[in-house]
Amino acid sequence: MISQAEAATFADVVEAAARLRGVAHRTPVVTSRTLDARTGASVFLKCENLQRMGAFKFRGAYNRIAQLDAGARARGVVAFSSGNHAQGVALAAHLLGAPAIIVMPFDAPAAKVAATREYGAEVVFYERAAMNRAELAGTIARERGATLVPPYDDPNVIAGQGTVALELLEDVPDLDVLLVCVGGGGLLAGSALAATALRPGIAIYGVEPEAGDDFARSFASGERIEIPVPDTIADGQQTTSPGVLTFPIVKRLCAGFLTVSDDDLRAAMRFAFERLKLVVEPSGACALSALLADKLDVRGKRVGVLISGGNVDPSRYSEILNAR
Repeated sequence: MISQAEAATFADVVEAAARLRGVAHRTPVVTSRTLDARTGASVFLKCENLQRMGAFKFRGAYNRIAQLDAGARARGVVAFSSGNHAQGVALAAHLLGAPAIIVMPFDAPAAKVAATREYGAEVVFYERAAMNRAELAGTIARERGATLVPPYDDPNVIAGQGTVALELLEDVPDLDVLLVCVGGGGLLAGSALAATALRPGIAIYGVEPEAGDDFARSFASGERIEIPVPDTIADGQQTTSPGVLTFPIVKRLCAGFLTVSDDDLRAAMRFAFERLKLVVEPSGACALSALLADKLDVRGKRVGVLISGGNVDPSRYSEILNAR
């Protein structure tokens, strides 16, 4: 178990950026006059749906695995994920010459399972409602002598994810507000470390589904709260409690939390497709959906929004866009 004292720092984010340079894509920042007019703000979208393997998760996975020695890489890595972390670890491991085993739920999106296998990883399935994925992954790692790569509760993963906000603030240094989707908190914690260092006074908000408001409840109470597995279309945000390492960072640096409905997510995905020509998955659209649903008054502000991923099965995507 990693202690909270070993959690990531801004210096770790800077080192991760150097490690990822030339490996991860420096994803574009997109603007929209329509979005600005609708919100009364100047909005800047950091498009991690255009990252390698289609999500920000590649950054943290690569930053973690790249720091293993040759022996540890040869023994392989193990991860547990509903999809994007799975693909991030699978691709990073492939690039770094490490075998990968990924523990995924039986109901994981087919496109994410297929992509994980195409990157060369072995997939082990589990029943989401009946099995503990972390315990299963830990058992596999011990049996095979492999290294466990957690989806968010790891300093190197947090630091890698923080490079998303680092790049955004380098490109747009004078942001007033930053909206970040949150599942286990790796992206939010890393982004908070980067954004508050580069832009003191910036207001950072985590955004999560109404059905999966474990961070909002925990933030309000001051301690980690566990909820049942959320019933939401945002499969990447079906976590049940904030991370042990991510929560203290978030609690210290973030301004608050916003929640959105599944209908809000659908509307944001539709807006991204119709107006921005971007394919965004439900979890990836979460921060944008809060903006479009007027969950926060941002009039006159310069607002950064992290679009975290675009991995969605085509049939599921069509179904979501056509739902009214």
